[in-house]
Amino acid sequence: QVQLVESGGGLVQPGGSLTLSCAASRSFQSTDALCWYRQTPGKQRELIANIIVNGGRRNIADSVKGRFTISRDNEKNMFYLQMNSLKPEDTAVYYCNIRNMRQGQDYWGQGTQVTVSS
Repeated sequence: QVQLVESGGGLVQPGGSLTLSCAASRSFQSTDALCWYRQTPGKQRELIANIIVNGGRRNIADSVKGRFTISRDNEKNMFYLQMNSLKPEDTAVYYCNIRNMRQGQDYWGQGTQVTVSS
């Protein structure tokens, strides 16, 4: 079992920035994808960014491209979501996720609320 602990959410004004952090209880494996999702009430959880550990490829959803950046720190077993130029429509609960593609296992953080409002 892998535990993920998120931090960094909160209230921010439009145009502001936040960085979300996700701490994993184990080191990253080559078959992992490190992911950030978000969810608003009544909507499906949306994948917004991920890093494929093997090779380091990064994918960013069009809705946040150019504003959000995903990164990782292998030594600390942590990955991050840097969010800039935040908009009210970015308001959501954000979840970090590790998907082990070989095992078909998903591990989730507890979620952190991000509210963009003036």
